[in-house]
Amino acid sequence: MEEKHSIFKKIHTDRFKWHDAIVFTVFLTFFLMIVGSNIGYLITGELLGGLTANDRTGFATISLEYFTFIGLWIAFTLYCFIVKKNKPILKTIWTKAPGNTIKMLLIGLLVGFGTNLFCAICAMINKDIHIHYDSFPILQLIVIFLCVFVQSSAEELICRGFMYQRLRKAYRHPAVAIIVNSALFAFIHIFNPGVSALAILDIFITGIFFSLVVYYTDSLWCAFAIHAAWNYMQNIILGLPNSGIVSPYSIFKLDATTAKDSFAYSVAFGLEGTILAVTVMALCCIAVFLIYHKKNVNHYDPWN
Repeated sequence: MEEKHSIFKKIHTDRFKWHDAIVFTVFLTFFLMIVGSNIGYLITGELLGGLTANDRTGFATISLEYFTFIGLWIAFTLYCFIVKKNKPILKTIWTKAPGNTIKMLLIGLLVGFGTNLFCAICAMINKDIHIHYDSFPILQLIVIFLCVFVQSSAEELICRGFMYQRLRKAYRHPAVAIIVNSALFAFIHIFNPGVSALAILDIFITGIFFSLVVYYTDSLWCAFAIHAAWNYMQNIILGLPNSGIVSPYSIFKLDATTAKDSFAYSVAFGLEGTILAVTVMALCCIAVFLIYHKKNVNHYDPWN
């Protein structure tokens, strides 16, 4: 019995409680996701039915679909605020976390836009996709960007905020929090249109990349920005599927009839779920590790 207890001591931190176990944390996260999704649809449901009926451009439809994720923000932040033992997680969302700066936000945007554009250019050079310019209504594009940011940051809040922070508090090795939250991130995309095993692998590795960014830089904002910029670039700027979901509204339009599967593009899923995207995300993971692993990083602990 003593030996079993010592094994758990090696795995768990001194702050570990039974409700910090992986199984309970996963269950709680899924429960809050269901609650948040319902809140989101309660907020936008009426509008989706009313505004989208005469939505010729698709602007209202795609904006509201992304904005629906506000329900997840409401559910998770309210839970953390009400349940006091989770309240420290809220510190990682705002400026108490040392990495949550405008600089890291801008770096995140640059990385997100840059990596997605690189993948798109490779697909275009390989003649997998052909896109043409449609229109550039600046005010509407700003509104959609804000809605995309709500969606992307909500997924980061769930995985790299709530779940990651709970597991970092409870388990000694950061790999537990990094791998488990990345697995959840991959799982929540498993029912997306056109999903494949390669797509799930890509999203899992992307989750590890985002987790490493949060682990080494203490910047949830940077993860918010990378995620939002990637989604916005491929879905709203380039008009390509975002994890299998096609936007009716974009600056450029894809000629879907000429698109083809290759190492750089998946007709069913988009730029994600390809060998190229997996490679790019894996290289991003390696880059973050090489940049930071020898530095004396003082990891921010919101629980202290």
